[in-house]
Amino acid sequence: MEEWYLEYHIHKNRPGLLGDIASLLGMLSINIVTVNGVDDHNRGFLIRTDDRQKVAVLRSMLRTLDNIQITALRQPTLLDRLALRHGRFIQRESDNDKTYKFTRDKLGILVDFLGELLQKEGNQVIGIRGMPRVGKTESIVAASVYANKRWIFISSTLLRQTTRHSLADDELVTDNMVYILDGIVSTLRSSEQHHRLVREIMRMDAPKVIEHPDIFMRETEYGWDVFDKIIELRNAEDEVITYDTVQTGFSSFDIS
Repeated sequence: MEEWYLEYHIHKNRPGLLGDIASLLGMLSINIVTVNGVDDHNRGFLIRTDDRQKVAVLRSMLRTLDNIQITALRQPTLLDRLALRHGRFIQRESDNDKTYKFTRDKLGILVDFLGELLQKEGNQVIGIRGMPRVGKTESIVAASVYANKRWIFISSTLLRQTTRHSLADDELVTDNMVYILDGIVSTLRSSEQHHRLVREIMRMDAPKVIEHPDIFMRETEYGWDVFDKIIELRNAEDEVITYDTVQTGFSSFDIS
């Protein structure tokens, strides 16, 4: 049995429309696993069938309906599953871009998204951009719990300014660890011992989450290519994320 993600935009939400779609799926012997509204005027289904030809027939039949427009019929991605779970789309710059946008009122879907990423094995580097007190660090910790992994602050300002100079033996077990860095603290407010530890962490085969990646890249040898994903978190959609007040070697930027 294969799972497929079906999504359509509703032009006119007439009574009985959902029932008609469900009946059509039933006639084709396609099982409905999950159904949910996604944002305004969209509906998503997770469906299951053992015959790909039925999916092709379904596509042709749905295209003949006047009240809806198919926007997706594909094997489900992580973003599709999260959209169904939360009833909201995750915004991206473009389909080929690695930047994902969230606002503070969508912290639930952010935690699930980041948690799913952290569950993956091996090396990955995730950057989180955002202004102070928007929920970056809290989201990383919650996502680590979601992924059932231990988190280690290499640098942080969650409770007080923290910079680590070394790791204990049990903190080197990379298969169940998430390393968290603050790009400003690690590059502008730390010692050479800490810089050596950061370089060691970046070589580890384990997930790293870096807050303020703009400053981290500006002050180190690492570039955008080192990041697998960039997450932007804002208080509101129109908020501008800016680091204009962060100067090389000294910062008046409130990073608490």
